[in-house]
Amino acid sequence: MTQIDRRRLLALGAAAMALPASIQKAWAIQAKSTTGTINDVKHIVVLMQENRSFDHYFGAMSGVRGFGDRFPVPLPGGRTVWAQGHTKTAPPVIAPFPLNTTQTFAHMRVEGTPHSWADAQYAWDQGRMANWPDHKQPHAMGYYLEADIPFQWALADAFTICDAYHCSFQGGTNTNRLFQWTGTNDGEGTRGGPSISNSHDMLPEKQPQAKVPYTWTTYPERLEEAGISWKIYEDMADNFGDNPLVGFQAFRDSLVGKGNPALAAKGLSTQHLDVLLADVMAGTLPSVSWVISPAKDSEHPGPSSPAQGADYIARVLDALTANPDVWASTVLLVNYDENDGFFDHLPPPAPPSLDKDGKPLGASNVDTAGEYHTVRADSEKTSERDDLMGRPYGLGPRVPMYVISPFSRGGFVNSEVFDHTSVIRFMEKRFGVMEPNISAWRRSVCGDLTSCFDFKTPNAELAALPSTPGAAAKAAALPGRTKPPTPGNVVAPVQASGVRRARPLPYRFRVQDVGNGRLTLSMVNTGEVGVVLHAYDHLRLDEPSRRYTIGGGAQLFAEWPRGDYDVSVFGPNGFYRRFKGSAGSSFRFNASFEPATRSIQLNLINRSDKPERFTIASENYEGLLAARAVDVGPGGVQPAHEHPVWDLTHTQGWYDFTVTCSSDPVWLARVAGHVETGDPSVSDPAMGGPAIMRWT
Repeated sequence: MTQIDRRRLLALGAAAMALPASIQKAWAIQAKSTTGTINDVKHIVVLMQENRSFDHYFGAMSGVRGFGDRFPVPLPGGRTVWAQGHTKTAPPVIAPFPLNTTQTFAHMRVEGTPHSWADAQYAWDQGRMANWPDHKQPHAMGYYLEADIPFQWALADAFTICDAYHCSFQGGTNTNRLFQWTGTNDGEGTRGGPSISNSHDMLPEKQPQAKVPYTWTTYPERLEEAGISWKIYEDMADNFGDNPLVGFQAFRDSLVGKGNPALAAKGLSTQHLDVLLADVMAGTLPSVSWVISPAKDSEHPGPSSPAQGADYIARVLDALTANPDVWASTVLLVNYDENDGFFDHLPPPAPPSLDKDGKPLGASNVDTAGEYHTVRADSEKTSERDDLMGRPYGLGPRVPMYVISPFSRGGFVNSEVFDHTSVIRFMEKRFGVMEPNISAWRRSVCGDLTSCFDFKTPNAELAALPSTPGAAAKAAALPGRTKPPTPGNVVAPVQASGVRRARPLPYRFRVQDVGNGRLTLSMVNTGEVGVVLHAYDHLRLDEPSRRYTIGGGAQLFAEWPRGDYDVSVFGPNGFYRRFKGSAGSSFRFNASFEPATRSIQLNLINRSDKPERFTIASENYEGLLAARAVDVGPGGVQPAHEHPVWDLTHTQGWYDFTVTCSSDPVWLARVAGHVETGDPSVSDPAMGGPAIMRWT
């Protein structure tokens, strides 16, 4: 049992390293809290960086869903998702490996990997995720440690890191940026889309295929119409093609004197960080701002690096904290448009894949309109693949998201599912300007970021950030990119042990086996937000995973064929269920929770004609959650007063139980996860250590 590391929690408040005075203000300035609500936020600033996955940056960090994830998805042949097949050249199996810039600093400028619609879909493989290096190259499995990217890790320790934030789309830059700036890629193709590539990231004189513009309404236009101030800070001569507004008719018209001149003035004009600083000092920072970095500062593999990106984030913070009164009511959201090709182990929440007959492999009781690639755009001809028609657009792999604000201090992790549309949802929540482009499915499944903040009592913990210019200059001076060698031996990556403060989550759902003679799962969502569950059939791992979207207050049922069964179900924040047995298995169980007392109760059902003894063992929390033997009479359920109950106070709401029966060695049930109470908690104290490479 990994003990809860209270020393780390205390250390989050210690000033341990020197840093520029203006950066120090980012964590030292107290929030201006007058209403105790989101209305205390006066400014939202968004910096979207380039092309890094969550595991690539934070897989080794303690207290996040990283290499020590206790429930990695299964792959054929008994492997887990950490042991990726590589069929093109040796070695045949590749695990994540450290880039180790302290030994070879050139790996700070690691070569990029493929990241288009096609290779992203093939690597994800509808949830199978078994041969990532074949489609993304072997060095896509490389990752950084704290010694490599100390500034990024320190941001997480000082503020709030999201470990279930996904890019919106299985693919590249511009499409993902469209989701952040507009809420959609026009998936049904009615207004110039659908976008599946970078076809519209330049003006048409530089990009002939972009001649036909996009015509749907962007979120900046909605802010303009509502009278909410906004601006984009960028260098139009060097923004790396990262401003998606150049693809829209309204903004192109504005550039040539047609329509609303404010669109070009605020959205397609050069406004460097010195203008951002001037606006902050003058108290005229807009309500909503976007910052677009130049290529060398974007963190994109090749022209940039993590060190250069860290220095740019530091300069943005310098500007925002130059006026403490402004920073006291500001939220800075730093995210990444996509993962490049860098590996991430969590299967992204997505609508059900479709079989060859167009039937869903799973189900959704939330409308999925606009979430499947069913039409083609002329501008996307070179990116289309016949075999990818009908695929879900997203969500894509996890990417980092730092929530930096006086309202989000304390080294928290937030494990609610988010994507780029969540940024707009947060703006909606604060300023009341709705975005109808966001699909019903994304509104159900992806949160609005409000769970990342403490608006009631924000003035709490402090932390320290390291200095950045030295490493940035060293990285910029490197002569070019490098492709690190692939290790010849498979070595499990290791995640640091210890816990992190965790924000409360809105999830309230359960999964139970209600079948008789076959596995039949009841999936009930009693919460208000939707949830995606991934079901992997261990007996049919060559098939895509089934996915089930259960909307708030809704229920779904799922059946498996009669006979032997062995199915694992994965959900948010370490939720896990395993159901194993045969057609002759006569046992079922279900779990119920009591958030008020932070306890769990396991209810056992014996449908056989003789009494049975069940053993309930606590996995990973020995000493805190005791094992028990439970007797259940023939053809019945335990009497209510005999249901075993466990107090989860000592594990901060975390649980993991395996249930077996001596008379049926095939039958097994496992339940693991976290009981949400509405209060802050901690990350899974049993998470950490070497990655699990083989499935048992």
